[in-house]
Amino acid sequence: MDITTQQDGYVIQSTENNIATITFFHPQSNSLPGKILNELAATIEAAGKSADSTVIILKSGGNKTFCAGASFDELLQINDTEQGLTFFSGFAKVINAMRVCPKFIIAQVQGKCVGGGVGLAAAADYALATEAADIKLSELAVGIGPFVVGPAVERKMGTSAFSTLAIDASSWRNSNWAFNNGLFASLHPTIEALDEATQKLAHTLSLSSPEAMAELKKICWLGTENWDQLLLERAAISGRLILSAFSRNAIQQFKAK
Repeated sequence: MDITTQQDGYVIQSTENNIATITFFHPQSNSLPGKILNELAATIEAAGKSADSTVIILKSGGNKTFCAGASFDELLQINDTEQGLTFFSGFAKVINAMRVCPKFIIAQVQGKCVGGGVGLAAAADYALATEAADIKLSELAVGIGPFVVGPAVERKMGTSAFSTLAIDASSWRNSNWAFNNGLFASLHPTIEALDEATQKLAHTLSLSSPEAMAELKKICWLGTENWDQLLLERAAISGRLILSAFSRNAIQQFKAK
């Protein structure tokens, strides 16, 4: 992989033994600029339609942060509500691609999750994590809110846990808290143990009936049929709020740390 790709980040997919593995990476703690969000949504959609696999693993590159959420650099470049809607719609596209994908998506969470990263873990059908996978919904601290990822997080963890994360936006919750509140299905002491557990589950699912899994997934996501419109409406809220002086100053302060 060339240096330019490493600097700009990437989304890659590999398929082996009926298991599609989608990996995203960005050098800034696996943050998510619009380009990666769009590529991630398109890759998930394509993997869902492919006859070469029956199950999908979603993971990020590196051995530290799983995902730092929205790219602060790109947030500071938003100059009007249309640009804001376009950027935050990227998160809506990814979550909806995961939601309607007919195959189970397993998230392999090797490290900390912030903002949109929590949304990715929540939108997965099954998430395994390391004990280092602390979580935080930091959006309110920068003058917006977890509006786009909120429905996915609330669906997975419940209103109480979601509101705890959303309101106390500056505090980390450890992986055990996330496990006890339903975000993670299991915790593992090392990345190696996490990888082994993920592969074991993926192998089992790869031998299962694709039709049965697709029907089960429909049942698991029942009641979310309005999310195509709902998440765009939520994206518009974030796209408006990110233009405030409060948000600009807060993001600059975060970047200066």
